[in-house]
Amino acid sequence: MKTIAFLLHNNFEQAEYEEVNKKLKDKGYKTVLITTNEDKEVQGMQQDVNKGDTFTADIFAKDAKVAAYDALVLPGGTVNADTIRGNKEAHSIINAIKDANKPLAVICHAPWALINTGIAKGKTLTAYHSLQTDLENAGANFVDKSVQVDGNLITSRNPDDINDFVAAIDKALS
Repeated sequence: MKTIAFLLHNNFEQAEYEEVNKKLKDKGYKTVLITTNEDKEVQGMQQDVNKGDTFTADIFAKDAKVAAYDALVLPGGTVNADTIRGNKEAHSIINAIKDANKPLAVICHAPWALINTGIAKGKTLTAYHSLQTDLENAGANFVDKSVQVDGNLITSRNPDDINDFVAAIDKALS
C-alpha cells in the first residue's frame, strides 16, 4: 500500500486536506498528517476565513522520514501556506520529495512554498489566481487550469478542483 503524506501547519483550507485525504483513502492509499505546528492539534479553515474543525497530526515535521512516503500533498489556506513557505523543516521535506522524484501535489496558496524552495523556476504551474504574479516573478509559467502536471509536480487552483487534483495524484502513483 502506498503512503501519501500531507504537510501543513495551522489555518489550512480544510477541504484541501479533509476531502483530498478521504478521496485518496477511498482509492486505497494510506495517508499520514505531518505538521510544522508546535502542537499536534491543527486548525482547519473554511473559505480561508471561518474556523473549521481541528485535526490531530500523526507526526511532527522534524520527525518525518521522507523515505516512508510515496507522495507529498501541500494543502493551501493563506495563513498555512504563508507559514509553510517560510519553514525550514517544511522546505527540507518538500525538497527531499522532489529530489527523490516522488509526486509533489500542491493546491491553492501552497505553491508559495515552491517559490521559497526554488522549485517554481522553469515550471508550468497553476495556483489560486492571486499567486500568478508571485509565481511568474519566480520564473514559473502560470496557467489557469484545474490541474497542471509538470513532471512529478502537480498543482491545482482551489477546492473546486479537488476531483481533478486527486485524479492527477492517483495517476502519478499508478
